[in-house]
Amino acid sequence: MAAGEEQLQFETLLKNLLSPVNETRAQAEQHYDAVPPNTKIPFLVFTLKNSNAEVQVRVMAAVLLRRLFTTTFDDFWPQLTPEAQASLKQELLMLVQEEKSPELSKKIAECLAEFSKNMLVKMAWDSIEPTIITKSFKKCSISNDLDGTEDDVLWAEQHDKSDTDSDEEDDDGQNTWPDILKFLFQCAASQDPQLKQSALYIFSIVPGIFGAQQSQYLNIIKQMLQQNLADQINKTVRNTAAKAAMSFILANEDQHQILNNLKDLLPAILQAVASSVEDQEQDTLMKYLIDLAESTPKFLRSQLDNIINLCLKVVGNTELGDTWRQLALEVIVTLAESAPAMVRKNSKFLTDLIPQVLAMMVDVEDEPDWSTSDDPDDDEDSDSNAVTAESALDRLACALGGKTMLPHIISHIPPMLSNSDWRYRHAALMAISACGEGCHKQMEEMLGNIMDATLPYLQDPHPRVRYAACNALGQMATDFGPTFQKKFHDKVVPGLLLVMDDNDNPRVQAHAGAALVNFSEECPKNILAQYLDTIIAKLEQVLTAKFKELMEKGCKLVLEQVVTTLASVADTAEEKFVQYYDRFMPCLKYIVQNAVRPELRLLRGKTIECISLIGLAVGTTKFMQDCSDVMQLLLKTQTELGDIPEDDPQMSYMISAWARMCKIMGPEFSQYLPMVIGPVLKAAMIKPEVALLDTDDMKTVEGDNDWQFVNIGDQQNFGIRTAGLEEKATACQMLVCYARELKEGFAEYAEEVVKIMVPHLTFYFHDGVRMAAAESLPCLLDCAKIRGPEYLVSMWQYICPELLKAVENEPELDIQSEHMHSLAQCIEKMGPGCFTEEQMQELVKILNGILSKHDERQTARQEQRKDEDYDEIVEEALLDEDDQDVYILSKVSDIMHSLFGTYKETILPVFEQLLPHFIKLLEAGRPWPDKQWALCIFDDLLEHTGPLSMKYQQCFLQSLLELLCDNQPEVRQAAAYGVGVLAQFGGQGYSQALSDAVPRLLRVIQDENSRAVENLSPTENAISAITKICKYSPQSVNLDDILPHWLSWLPVWDDEDETIHIYGYLCDLVEGNHPLILNDNNQNLPRILGIIAEAFHREAVNTETETYKRMVNIVRHVQSNPKMFELCVAQLSQIQVAALQRALTS
Repeated sequence: MAAGEEQLQFETLLKNLLSPVNETRAQAEQHYDAVPPNTKIPFLVFTLKNSNAEVQVRVMAAVLLRRLFTTTFDDFWPQLTPEAQASLKQELLMLVQEEKSPELSKKIAECLAEFSKNMLVKMAWDSIEPTIITKSFKKCSISNDLDGTEDDVLWAEQHDKSDTDSDEEDDDGQNTWPDILKFLFQCAASQDPQLKQSALYIFSIVPGIFGAQQSQYLNIIKQMLQQNLADQINKTVRNTAAKAAMSFILANEDQHQILNNLKDLLPAILQAVASSVEDQEQDTLMKYLIDLAESTPKFLRSQLDNIINLCLKVVGNTELGDTWRQLALEVIVTLAESAPAMVRKNSKFLTDLIPQVLAMMVDVEDEPDWSTSDDPDDDEDSDSNAVTAESALDRLACALGGKTMLPHIISHIPPMLSNSDWRYRHAALMAISACGEGCHKQMEEMLGNIMDATLPYLQDPHPRVRYAACNALGQMATDFGPTFQKKFHDKVVPGLLLVMDDNDNPRVQAHAGAALVNFSEECPKNILAQYLDTIIAKLEQVLTAKFKELMEKGCKLVLEQVVTTLASVADTAEEKFVQYYDRFMPCLKYIVQNAVRPELRLLRGKTIECISLIGLAVGTTKFMQDCSDVMQLLLKTQTELGDIPEDDPQMSYMISAWARMCKIMGPEFSQYLPMVIGPVLKAAMIKPEVALLDTDDMKTVEGDNDWQFVNIGDQQNFGIRTAGLEEKATACQMLVCYARELKEGFAEYAEEVVKIMVPHLTFYFHDGVRMAAAESLPCLLDCAKIRGPEYLVSMWQYICPELLKAVENEPELDIQSEHMHSLAQCIEKMGPGCFTEEQMQELVKILNGILSKHDERQTARQEQRKDEDYDEIVEEALLDEDDQDVYILSKVSDIMHSLFGTYKETILPVFEQLLPHFIKLLEAGRPWPDKQWALCIFDDLLEHTGPLSMKYQQCFLQSLLELLCDNQPEVRQAAAYGVGVLAQFGGQGYSQALSDAVPRLLRVIQDENSRAVENLSPTENAISAITKICKYSPQSVNLDDILPHWLSWLPVWDDEDETIHIYGYLCDLVEGNHPLILNDNNQNLPRILGIIAEAFHREAVNTETETYKRMVNIVRHVQSNPKMFELCVAQLSQIQVAALQRALTS
């Protein structure tokens, strides 16, 4: 067949790909897919060159060519001959230069941009780092990141972010396709607007196109952008230049020198943005401005007023479309989140912004059937002005803080609440809901006034206002609990129960039930108990009525909510719910048995949850009467469901219910495990779909709520299908529950589960999965013990390398701390020799890295305190960061504790490698938590290496003594504990140090505030330290002087680890008839018995210990002398007498 005929057939194939007839299009797709890429490329390029071909066919050719460059470049490019490669490059450049159609020219430019990207960078998958997706998906309210093990083809452990690392660069990172750079500059300087636009468009898509040569071209790049930004004749060129400039700024967000050089482009960029708003042609520039606000907020400082004024103008212009107004609002909100201190310094604009945001919240349609809808999800408009503005108010409050935001909000609430238009009252109440989290401290001081303003609207004439009032109360119960519950229970509970009678407006009725859930979750049990009769009566009444309504009309919304509310109340009430149990269980079991229609899946799932929570609340004794029935019902439900779809809501409820049944039944649950474990394992192994789509492909998934996408630059969007992720996380947590509760009863599944959990340590799509994976590992080792030491070691050797990697690479500090805690527990369970030499050195490297980063973050926070925007709210944020950082430090201490406890003195070579970090933590000027945790590590050194620790005394001993009188209680406690350990384990070499410690310990104990709640732990540790000095190093102290004082310090009860030593020493002295303790004629016996009685009352000593038994024996010995015993008891309180009697009869 002639080449011309083949080309004609290929173009016909492209035309058929556009056919509206499904069958024709499907056949064409099949034929097209069968053509190899190397064959497609010349045909596609010729089609683009063929000006006689239909425009739509040529556009399709451009789209398909770009897709080839995006998806299969690495496959076909190496197979082309050097001549073919050179020809393709030249053809692409010519196509851009010669094409006259603006639409097609843009598509060809996109092809060239994608091709250029492949010349310069790795495949897009390889350029994504976990932290990028972590941050991005947090913004989408999903957790988080990439999976480091499930997609090994896509992800590598270490990637170079550089845009210049590729096969198409030489060893120095130089671009080896100079023609593209020359081409860009020529086109950008051309008199032809279309060529200018093409060059700028390519640059906006691939801002790293200059590779390692960028610095030498920087002035030329800036000049190119400036000239085209100044084009007042061709707006398209100017807008594309603005897009290219912002893209280049974003690509160099960490390069401060480059950003400073580009600052004078900002006015022209903003002018282009403003012009695009006026023309309302496309919102791309406004979206780029949002990206700048997020990534480079300080770069925008010089134009901050102009940016905010532009956005205020857009937000307030009701003639503009909603999308424009929402985008302008997003610019301001993003700036507030990215640089809150900078925005607070320029917060005068809030006087104008807050009324505009509240006005957007008023923009709500009055839908007549809103309050009677049985499926509220159907009419939720997440893109509406009201929802967007409410979210913006919440985010602004959280970012800028209540001190800045609340005065602006609160001044508008009263007039809105008194407005005759229901929408204003609704907006005011929703605003109260929205700002509670961010304005917590300021609102807490005025909760009484807010409550007085809110409560009347539970009886507002309009159902949506009543709904908003319930919403506000429910949100405040969460944001301010349990203080809110303690102060306002007498108003909130009756008010919400009254709204639950609103049968004509089921959506409002259900929301009152939801608010009651929020209230009960944070409510102290003793307060909720006061209302149980009333609440239960109301729930029973509504449940009965709505069950009847379900049978007659199929309405289920309120019934679903009442079941959830009942579960929440039972969960808080616990054993106090026993008396109501029989009134609900038969109905709940009936619902599970009969709610089998697809539309009732959620109701059935919630009822299963309710039954299991009630069972857990009332306890095994009461629940056992129904336990067998419930188990059979659950098994029957699971069997009937068969192969449950991943998005079936019943799956998550069933999995959680099985775990609760396991907690209720204990080891007896093992018999059911083979029948229930299948769906749990299946859910735990769910693999989320992920995709990397370009801008064109994104159009095919718009509106699909199952997918969440994040733009990662260069017209690439990373997406994850979120369906099933929560079920996966729940299943993983339930596996932890089974392993922890059943132990050897779970041994049969331990190997399968560990093979699921270990890879999930790096499941970056969801925090909960990674946390469950870490939590499971020590439990699984416990399960494996029954199969013998060899099996246990083999499981640990499977776990250990991956756990170490996870600790090192985890991007989230709170998750990293869980990994470290898991590692510490595993070390203790495996015992000495758990690490090979190589693994031990890997651990040292990891701990070195963690401690170095801790130091870097401390330094960075100190630098932030010098920033021009530093203020008290920044300080609060820095302290929050410090708390998180300190938690990591505490986990380093945990690991060292496990190593010392397991390896004893053989761990000293490892300790010495980390010692410089620990010494540094004790330096003057370090934050007190650094000192506290350093002391804890040196305490472990003393406890587990004894006299050998003297080798290191120059590193810690002086600090240990000085910190006994530190201002911070936690530091004093750690130091006092260390002195006690020094006395118990340190040996004779520390005698002088112990003598020096005694006066300092006495200052701690005898301080006038030593028994204040915050000082109790350090005081009792100081008493314990002196106790140990007296017992183990009596030569270091004058016992005759100290013992009378020592007895006066008792009783103690706060720290059970130390009370055992103190009361053990008391027993030693009493049993030895020490004269200074018993005094003449046993005059101190009533005092001693009072100390023991108070210790029993306070449960200061574990009843299983030998010390407790000795204390009881002392009491019995005194009891053997009735006259003396009566004299002693007469001086006790009734509570102390009762405690003695319990001890004597137990």
